[in-house]
Amino acid sequence: VGRSGLGLFDAEEVASQLLGDSLYTNPLMLGYAWQKGRVPLGRAALMRAIELNGVQVEKNKAAFEWGRRCAHNLDEVRALFQARQVIQVLRQPSLDEVLKKREEFLTDYQDAAYAQQYSAFVDQVKAAEAPLGSTRLALAVAHNLFKLMAYKDEYEVARLHTDARFVQRIAQQFEGDYKLVHHLAPPGLSKLNDKGEPIKRPFGPWARSAFGVLARMKGLRGTALDVFGKTDERRMERALITEYRSTVEELLKGLDAERLALAVEIAQLPQDIRGFGHVKAAHLARVRPRWSELMARWRQGVQAH
Repeated sequence: VGRSGLGLFDAEEVASQLLGDSLYTNPLMLGYAWQKGRVPLGRAALMRAIELNGVQVEKNKAAFEWGRRCAHNLDEVRALFQARQVIQVLRQPSLDEVLKKREEFLTDYQDAAYAQQYSAFVDQVKAAEAPLGSTRLALAVAHNLFKLMAYKDEYEVARLHTDARFVQRIAQQFEGDYKLVHHLAPPGLSKLNDKGEPIKRPFGPWARSAFGVLARMKGLRGTALDVFGKTDERRMERALITEYRSTVEELLKGLDAERLALAVEIAQLPQDIRGFGHVKAAHLARVRPRWSELMARWRQGVQAH
């Protein structure tokens, strides 16, 4: 289409920030393309089509208009939500607020005992850091230990997809005779691509019945009866939790004001271990050298003292 005919912007981010859901990405992109003169239909006809569709009419119309604004002045639109993001950063929740929210999540994820393991460990970090008049390390551990402990396995996927809030959200956004299709790559049942990576395939509405059963079996997670827990990925995820806790415990033994910044940097390493399956494994492989390098620096500093 040539450079002049190509529009590049993160439509999902704009839709999420300004309309509250990436679901409105498509009408936003339509508005962008229409404003650029690439859609041979009048605005009135497109607005009428949205009305006749009868689903989230006002939101879809708003998405279309935001798309037009992006085409006219993208920087101005970005400035609106980037300013909001700055405000949110300045209003960071306290450690107690972070803990409360994540304890509630982990209780739903597994049980109260699992959540207590999490909060007790963060409290240990908080106590060790208190003489320094800081909660930076405790906050870093609160975020990153939670990330590792709440790994998204088969039980969690089932729980989230059968959660009443998720079902209600779907019902609010769609009307009429719609069908939910889940794209999954079950271990042992999925074909592999030429790189040996599992390929997702669609599963119809019947999968929701299976989700309901699987969600109630979350108590098996990590036990001898956990059939999903025997995969390399699940073993790696559980091992990461243990390794991270051991790393933090080592940091606490030599923690002082001079090395606090390095301790926080090490505690934040899991934030770069993103994704699932082979994607997560690749991210972990990239983090490993950095993890080793930072721990070597930490141990040299301890020896020097």
